[in-house]
Amino acid sequence: MLVPRLFDEVLLDDYARYPRHEANGRLSIMHTDVEEKEDSYVLKMDLPGFRKEDVNIELQEGTLIVRAASNAHNEKKDEEGRLIRSERFSGNCMRSFYIGEDVKQEDIRAKFENGVLILTFPKKQPEVKVEDSHTIRIEG
Repeated sequence: MLVPRLFDEVLLDDYARYPRHEANGRLSIMHTDVEEKEDSYVLKMDLPGFRKEDVNIELQEGTLIVRAASNAHNEKKDEEGRLIRSERFSGNCMRSFYIGEDVKQEDIRAKFENGVLILTFPKKQPEVKVEDSHTIRIEG
C-alpha cells in the first residue's frame, strides 16, 4: 500500500521563476509522468533545453527534489559578421515529490536522455514499528 502522500508535491517554485509557459499559463517544462511497475516506480520528467550538467537531484527526508538551471546564449551572424539575431535564455525551475522516508539515496537510479530525466526507485513499504511492552511494577 502506498503512503498517502506519495508523490504529493510539497514545494513548488514561484511560477515567475519558470523559464517557459504555454499560452494557457501552464508550464511547458518539467511535465512529469510516474509509472508504477511491479517492484518499482519510474518518474519521467521533460526538461527541454537543459543539459545533464544543468540538473541537480536531491533526496531530503523522503522528498525527491529536482532542480534545473540554464544560461544559454544563441547568436547568429550573416556573412559580413553583422548580428542578425541574438537570443538569450536564462532560467531555473524546481519540482519535488514525496516518495517516502524508506527510500534511500543509493536506491535511486537517474538517466538523462534527449531532454528527459528518468528516475527509477524501488517500492518500499514503510517499516511497521512494534512498540515494546514494558510492565510497570505497582508499589505497595
